[in-house]
Amino acid sequence: MAGAVDLSVLKATAEGRHAPRGPTRARPAPESRPDAGQAGAPTGSAVIDVDELSFETEIVERSTRQLVVVDLWAAWAEPSRQLSPTLASLAEASGGRWVLARVDVDANPRIAQAFGAQSVPTVVALVAGRPVAMFEGAQPADQIQGWIDEIFAKAGHLLPELADEGGAPEPEQDPRMAAAEELMNSGDMDGALDAYRAIAQLEPNNVEAASVVRNLEFVTRAQAHDPDVVNDAAPGDVDAQLAAADVLLLGQRPEAAFDRLIDLIKVTRDDDRGRARARLLELFDLFDPAEPFVVAARRKLATALY
Repeated sequence: MAGAVDLSVLKATAEGRHAPRGPTRARPAPESRPDAGQAGAPTGSAVIDVDELSFETEIVERSTRQLVVVDLWAAWAEPSRQLSPTLASLAEASGGRWVLARVDVDANPRIAQAFGAQSVPTVVALVAGRPVAMFEGAQPADQIQGWIDEIFAKAGHLLPELADEGGAPEPEQDPRMAAAEELMNSGDMDGALDAYRAIAQLEPNNVEAASVVRNLEFVTRAQAHDPDVVNDAAPGDVDAQLAAADVLLLGQRPEAAFDRLIDLIKVTRDDDRGRARARLLELFDLFDPAEPFVVAARRKLATALY
């Protein structure tokens, strides 16, 4: 869960312009909007366009009653033109379960700044006035749907309708997942890993199985390293530095682990650099991409590469 967005400047702007306090009508789509001109483009209350004037009402206040997914887009960004219609279609198909709030970052740069967006498109989900998840770039519809389902599973209890019903209904547990979890709880990590891998291979969109596989693979690998490698690894020794990063991360020191790999990228070339970069991206995937130390490390990586 990310921290609260700094809304003070935008709120003051809205109040100074006498922003309406109730629900506002969605504004007509400008011609530059990603889905403009496309036959059958989704319209209606499931998709709204938001600016600084309506930001507090249509995003912050609305998120106390309903999941709000914010699409920070720009007309010049081709990934936005791919992603925005997909998000709109999913919002329409949700039957009011969540709403898509589209924000043109060129016309409303302070909204993008409030969310700390580093690229376009950036998608942020808000529940109870707080951002709870985000991703960057175009994604296929099935992955976005899985992302939204996970948000409801983890944060849906904060929404009034679900809270009144005692929280989101518990889905029936997959017996294969239950069996794999039992193996893990009993200490059979190899057996659990094989079981989760089998599920992930059969169901590429099973977010939970894929996540457990990533974590178990990392823990298994990291526990096999000699902890002394953190101090003994030579600066240019790729294998040793990869191992050192694993040990640091296993010891709950993600910033140090990321920095170790970024330093390795700076002093290596070709295949060795590719191995270091691939390992760093693999470690990023173990965390929420909105974590501040992940965001900071991605910036350092971009500097090291370019």
